[in-house]
Order: sequence, then C-alpha cells, then structure tokens
Amino acid sequence: MQSEAGDPAHRSYEDGPERTILRREVLLVLALSLGASAVSSLISFTGSLTEPGGLADQAAQLNTSRAPDRPWLDLAWQLFGIATALVPVALVAHLLTREGAGAPGGGLRTLGLDRLRPGFDLSRGAALAAVVGGTGLAFYLGVRAAGFSLTVVPENLPDVWWKIPVLVLSAVQNSVLEEVIVVGYLLRRLDRLGWSAHAALAASAVLRGTYHLYQGVGGFLGNMAMGVLFVLLYRRWGRVGPLVAAHAFIDVVAFVGYALLAGEVDWLPTA
Repeated sequence: MQSEAGDPAHRSYEDGPERTILRREVLLVLALSLGASAVSSLISFTGSLTEPGGLADQAAQLNTSRAPDRPWLDLAWQLFGIATALVPVALVAHLLTREGAGAPGGGLRTLGLDRLRPGFDLSRGAALAAVVGGTGLAFYLGVRAAGFSLTVVPENLPDVWWKIPVLVLSAVQNSVLEEVIVVGYLLRRLDRLGWSAHAALAASAVLRGTYHLYQGVGGFLGNMAMGVLFVLLYRRWGRVGPLVAAHAFIDVVAFVGYALLAGEVDWLPTA
C-alpha cells in the first residue's frame, strides 16, 4: 500500500466538492454492504432483547437452507447469495481502478489483495487465525455461558454433496467482503478525508462489531476487538491479503467444524 505524501490517492481534501463526493461514495458503498448489515444487525439485536427469555436461549442462524427439500434449487440460491454479496467488492475494485486512472497496480492490488506475496499472506493469515480463532471460541463460550450471547449456529444446511464446498465458499466470501470493505477501502477513504489514525481505527472496529451485533453483546465486543487488531496489522503490513486469509481460515473451521461436530461433542452449543 502506497503511503507517500505525494500520492494523490492519499492526499487529504479540504472542504469542497471533492470531499463531498468522497463522503457520498463511502456512504453509498457502506449502504450497499456492511453498513446495511450493521443496521439490520442492530434491529435484530433489539428484537432479541425484547424476546422473552435470555439471549442464550435464542439462536443466530448462519448459512441456512433456502429450499430444504429441493437441493438443486437450494444450491442455486446459495451460489447466488455468495456471488451477489461480492458485488460491493467489485464496486470498490472499480472505484480504486478509476482512482488510479488505470495505472498498473490499481484496483484491489492497491489494498494488498493480489497474488504477489502468497507465502506472506498465507503464513501470516494462518498464524493470525490460530490466535484469533482459539481466543474467539473461548470468548464465545464464556459470554454465552454468562448470558450475553445468542447461540450461534454456523450452518443449518441439508446433508447433500455440495454442503462443505458451499460452506468454504461462504467463508471466503465473508472474508473478502469484510476485509476489503471495512479495513482496506474504509481506511483508505478516511485517510483521504483527513481522519486521524485513531478515529479511523475506531470507526472500522465499531462498524465490524455492529454488524455482528445480531449474535449478542459477545459478538459485538469480540468482533470489535478483532477489528482493532486487524486494523493495526493492516497499518503495519500494508496488505489486506493476510487478513483475508486469516478470516477465511477462521470461518472455514467454524462452518465446517460445526457441520462435523454439532451433536457429537458436549462442549459445542447447538440450537
């Protein structure tokens, strides 16, 4: 990620038409993606709080079936959902390409999402996933036992041949969408708008926590802490590649692990 003072992509705008256009762009990208998810999650959490009983007695369902008795139709819906969820990433890639006027290294490569350093991205991502994933699981079990989290059901798909591949694709989609939008893109734009590093970090972390609020207070706090760590590492490495890899590893283990272990071990909460 370039950060030189002379880089026009990182100059801070004064008040004026350019600043207004940039603000609108950020709001529109978020409204089409994780900003809308944050509002939806807040509404969902409000509903959970007003339901009879505690949060731990309720479930947050992920990767659910759209047509349980029609596997081919269900598969079509799953693939459609994964593909359309990545449209905001394509939009960001387009905007970043226009920003560089088609110069080499534009698009998502600007954020460090490319194939230039696969060893670096995968090794850092695997190490980060091991730390964050293990800590996150322990935190989730603790806050759920304390009544501050819903029971998270990572998947509820029928036992068909495409179940595991779809769960892996869903994990990759989540990781690309979140790390590109809420870390790489958002921080780049907030830098150009003149936000301080601390304010941008807080905005990114709070946004990440908010769109996980449907899981309960634990989901909000845990993901906000993850957001702080990911922003700090992005600032250090200048690449979202390791973050995408780490997030994908975490979600693959969560989704596929739940599919294999639910009902087989007594420590894993199920709905």
